[in-house]
Amino acid sequence: MRTAHQDVHPGKRPGRAPLATLATTVAAALALVLGVAPPGAQAQTPPNDGKDVILNLFQWTWDAVAAECTSEIGPAGFGYVQVSPPAEHVPGDAWWTSYQPVSYQIESKLGTRAEFAAMVSTCNAAGVEVIADAVVNHMAGADSAGYGVAGSPYAEDSFPMYSGWDFNDCRSDISNYQDRWEVQHCRLVALQDLRTSSTYVRETIAAYLDDLVSLGVAGFRIDAAKHVPAADLEAIKAAMDHSDVYWVHEVIGAAGEPVQPSEYLGSGDSHEFDYARELKHAFDANIASLRYVGDGKLPSDRAGVFVSNHDTERNGESMSYQWGAKYTLANVFLLSWPYGSPTVYSGYTFSDYDAGAPGATSDSVPDAECSSGAWTCEQRWTEVQGMVGFHNTVGSASVTRWWDDGGNHVAYGRGSAGYVTINNNSWDVTRTYATDLPAGEYCDVVAAADCSVTRTVAGDGTFTATVPAYGALALHVGATSGPGSVTPQGDVDVAVEATTTWGQDVRIVGSRPELGSWDPASGVVLSADGYPVWTGTVDLPAGASFEYKYVKVDGGDVDWESGGNRTATVGADGSLALDDTWRS
Repeated sequence: MRTAHQDVHPGKRPGRAPLATLATTVAAALALVLGVAPPGAQAQTPPNDGKDVILNLFQWTWDAVAAECTSEIGPAGFGYVQVSPPAEHVPGDAWWTSYQPVSYQIESKLGTRAEFAAMVSTCNAAGVEVIADAVVNHMAGADSAGYGVAGSPYAEDSFPMYSGWDFNDCRSDISNYQDRWEVQHCRLVALQDLRTSSTYVRETIAAYLDDLVSLGVAGFRIDAAKHVPAADLEAIKAAMDHSDVYWVHEVIGAAGEPVQPSEYLGSGDSHEFDYARELKHAFDANIASLRYVGDGKLPSDRAGVFVSNHDTERNGESMSYQWGAKYTLANVFLLSWPYGSPTVYSGYTFSDYDAGAPGATSDSVPDAECSSGAWTCEQRWTEVQGMVGFHNTVGSASVTRWWDDGGNHVAYGRGSAGYVTINNNSWDVTRTYATDLPAGEYCDVVAAADCSVTRTVAGDGTFTATVPAYGALALHVGATSGPGSVTPQGDVDVAVEATTTWGQDVRIVGSRPELGSWDPASGVVLSADGYPVWTGTVDLPAGASFEYKYVKVDGGDVDWESGGNRTATVGADGSLALDDTWRS
């Protein structure tokens, strides 16, 4: 889908701990009422065992996504996979045919309903939740008629679930992006614009989204959201049975335009396109400026961020795989800098703007083949997988010890949990870096996946290294090597005041294996010697950030405390004391 303007686009339920889901729902409801993010919230992406990185597999079939979840995406630590629109669409081998719906059947050139459901189940089993691209602004082109890829007939004012009354009265294309009404009521490149002010249209869209949730989908990317009034999208979400599901809006904001991404925070997060634009500018000029990349943009906890997506890589608005090593460095930055909820994009090579996926026909797409070279497969890159692990380990740790040379060499820590340096120069750089990392031998997760490249951090937190031209280096406390140089372990002292009934014990569970990976049966059982205060110790690595909650267990019955997941970070010296009270 294309326009003459900058717009070029044509389950396991959230969280393992049920109370984390409840907290997310309450926080989301608060955000809807107040129009702001819940205080202190990290990106609105629902919790998934501490993993929030989204992988966007553009034009991958459902079977291929399922296989990739098991072999690569889950093991790499991605929390989510975003898939292309699953609804029936017009036939054609161009990529944008997926963005011209004919019906809301889950039957597309990427696979059948059964294959989609099996993909979601397989990905969930691999620890990966699914976000679906949802086209709700429009249907197929007003100048087309025929049959969708599943056989549904359609014409300008005739679709399986819509007639002429269900489309806006404006029958011309958008020509003036300074006119809010025109942007949100006229046709986007001749596509039939849905009357989203209509109760029937809202309920029909809501039923489609609920159908996908029933198949296990955890959230949605709302395509072309700026072309739908924000109030209409809020009403559509409110009409859903699963109105607490995660949404992120595609709102291509631009200075001076009347429609801005911040308007849409009442029904979800919004993509921050200026972030991708700023990355492109910085890596072509001066990356020292990235220290301020979050300034003047959406709040971090409401911003979806990316280096590239399927639109921006084609219109030149962002970097793309064609930038080579600089594109890789931009993804290293994306996954190491604490702004927004990051999405890694993975598509395919192309020279023709309209070109569909390799081997696509009018009604099918072959499974992706990463070994062919035709698919870019960023999710398999050593640098990307290493930085997903970095991102998951450092969690919400703040930026420390920023350093730059005034140009294209920067370095910074993430508290005592991680450290990264990026060299965007055409020459190698050797220097001594000062960190807050505990002493030890660390794997350079950018250089190798098998810890064959290590860096030794001295007792004062310093290490010396040569960073190659257009290269990076990243260390974190979750990837160490060598006898006697493993990250120091600490005894975390746990104390929680909780009253119980006869036969119940109290356990601490959380996002790390030492805390049972959210499985109450594997949680750490606390002692009742000081009842009603339950106490115990847990061995966790120094600098480790984690989420946790308390549960009461009586045989097979589990009672979770209320509220959102608690968070904590072990000190650099391995010390931490938790002094909590059970939340009823």
